[in-house]
Amino acid sequence: MAIRKKRDEIQSVGQALQDLLQTYRLKDRFDEKSVLASWERLVGKPIAKRTKRIWLKNAVLFVEFDSPTIKSDFSFHKTKVIEIFQKEFGKESVKEIIIM
Repeated sequence: MAIRKKRDEIQSVGQALQDLLQTYRLKDRFDEKSVLASWERLVGKPIAKRTKRIWLKNAVLFVEFDSPTIKSDFSFHKTKVIEIFQKEFGKESVKEIIIM
């Protein structure tokens, strides 16, 4: 009987890590770093190379580009990029993108 109870209490490493982050109130910071670290992978190298700075605050992603052309082109695809981040990290991860 004791063995069965232990098996029911076993959780995945991923879930244990999420619980730990939540307990120590680090989840938001971890999620923020994950979003920023995924920038190049999710938007592609050409856009990432033209990105000067990127930061996230209150689910708003601020992006500064070094090229007016990229800035203009990116503005047409903001909604799609938000969808990509939300699919990857959840609906609450990135709600808006501000282009600087």
